Amino acid sequence: MIRKAVVEDCSRMAEIHVFGWRCAYKDFIPMDFLINKHTVKKSEEKFLGFFSSENDYGETYVYEEVNIVKAFMTIGNCRDEDKTDTTFELQGIYVDPLFQRQKIGSCMVNFCMDEARKLNKKDVVLWVFEKNSDSIKFYSRMGFLKDGMSKVPERFGENVVRMGRGV
Repeated sequence: MIRKAVVEDCSRMAEIHVFGWRCAYKDFIPMDFLINKHTVKKSEEKFLGFFSSENDYGETYVYEEVNIVKAFMTIGNCRDEDKTDTTFELQGIYVDPLFQRQKIGSCMVNFCMDEARKLNKKDVVLWVFEKNSDSIKFYSRMGFLKDGMSKVPERFGENVVRMGRGV
């Protein structure tokens, strides 16, 4: 079941976020960052901050089965300056590595597409590390295509590419 995240989910979301990053990005994000700087405690504090303040970052949802949060995602209006208000954004999606390859990610992307349709959006975009070939393959299977936009976030120095698809 997909439901809106609540503050009590922050600890579990932090675990998923940190361990997801460590598994997915270990080959191209510095290990010092993954182990020493991107901790569960810091991630949980960040998530708690989102719940305790007014922000327009987006809405966060969790995927839960049998009382276990297995994944989460944040969706909302697109933050890219070259896009109009008809574009929705899948701002982040993380499935616990223990529960990957069980159609949870597909279910969550479909939920995102449904939310975009409800808001009369025309397309959905997302950003993904160019070296994250597994995620690029997953999003391609879900109908997303690279749209030619890319950037290099200063924090990591690794190229990210934008992918999009119509609603």
